[in-house]
Amino acid sequence: MFEYVSILIMMLFAGGIAAFMVGASYIIGPRRAKKVKAAPYECGMTTSGPTRRRMNIRYYIVAMLFLVFDLEVLFLYPWAVITRRMGLFGFIEMLVFVIILFIGYLYVWKRGALEWE
Repeated sequence: MFEYVSILIMMLFAGGIAAFMVGASYIIGPRRAKKVKAAPYECGMTTSGPTRRRMNIRYYIVAMLFLVFDLEVLFLYPWAVITRRMGLFGFIEMLVFVIILFIGYLYVWKRGALEWE
């Protein structure tokens, strides 16, 4: 457990800095509410028409697919760190993982979920 003390110290230090910055901005920052700040806007331009509208479902599908494939890549980092200790078994296991991930990507691509119209 002694090996993880440095990680715990780093996490506490990062959390302390984040809490300090948020607290300092709350205490020091201006609190002038303006009508312009409360108004909805789109890309810095005045909106035209209703500001609440339905989004196309493809937007959410692409966002979810990005999250899935982006998070799967995170599993490659720990594997890369200990790949020499795992040997051939670890390599084959990660190869199977990447192949399954690639098959999922091909399935999504063939179904047309990545096409934006």
